[in-house]
Amino acid sequence: MIKKIIQKLLFKLDPECSHHLSFWGIRALTAFPFLKKRLIDREKINEDPRLQRQVLGLTFRHPVGLAAGFDKDAKLYQALGELGFSFVEIGTITPKGQPGNPKKRLFRLVEESAIINRMGFNNDGVDAAYLRLQKRQHRLIIGGNIGKNKATPNERAVEDYLTCFQRLFDVVDYFVVNVSSPNTPNLRDLQEKEPLLELLNRLQSENQKYQNPKPILLKIAPDLSENQLREIVEIVDESKIAGIIATNTTISREGVQSPLKSEAGGLSGAPLTERSLEVIRFLAKESQGRFPIIGVGGIMTAQDALDKLDAGAALVQLYSGFIYEGPQLITDINRALLARLEK
Repeated sequence: MIKKIIQKLLFKLDPECSHHLSFWGIRALTAFPFLKKRLIDREKINEDPRLQRQVLGLTFRHPVGLAAGFDKDAKLYQALGELGFSFVEIGTITPKGQPGNPKKRLFRLVEESAIINRMGFNNDGVDAAYLRLQKRQHRLIIGGNIGKNKATPNERAVEDYLTCFQRLFDVVDYFVVNVSSPNTPNLRDLQEKEPLLELLNRLQSENQKYQNPKPILLKIAPDLSENQLREIVEIVDESKIAGIIATNTTISREGVQSPLKSEAGGLSGAPLTERSLEVIRFLAKESQGRFPIIGVGGIMTAQDALDKLDAGAALVQLYSGFIYEGPQLITDINRALLARLEK
């Protein structure tokens, strides 16, 4: 009941305004003792040792994390960890701070449990993120999702990714290379085999200079063809990066009825559920499990998460499902996983 009342109030506001207001709400929920008590039962479930996963050389206390895009600037990761997430992916971070695309740039398709965004990598820049992440609690696993500045031409994109990688290396546990957002002009061109291999090989070369290299993952679009997905598997094998995050938002509007479907940007939420699942299943089969896949896209229920794990995902991430269902979805997923173990 409380969730529905809060959601109804937030959904009356502009989506970007309610996003910022929700930051205040999450801080309040985890900061005040009388509110924090409401998280105790949920925390017991999420701390069950049977949920632990060993992935990427890291120990995840359970398989449910938060996708990039919510905590873009590493301002809320500690509170999000207290809400129940076992890992939080910050970003997308670019070398220099940038305002992103003009507003209005975030749209709720409430009747279809979906979101369209064309934010455009708005963030404070890598130095600001680095300073905030120095205060991190090590129990929570942090991923650094990195990209290029809008003004950087593709032929110099590698420099931007290297800058972010070098700066964040000491304060994140794994990296995600984002070349699949539809909201930065020409960014998706970097998904082509030649430029993508160059980018990943350069990052891997830099990675090997450190005593303890960090896992590097590639986040891909759901709009790739089967041939392109086969190329992605080849690229992962050739570059020897750690794995794939499948998938980013989609430019497709297939099956979407809302008048807002004409808005430019990436679509996330329920309309992406099946396509993301198809991509995960295809990659898992094509790769024969040679590398881990983190499943994201349209996880709106516990069953959606189970389906992605069954399809071959090692971990899952929420975004739109967290917006629409709140932190209870984390607990619902973990409860469903425990129920399976108890059968």
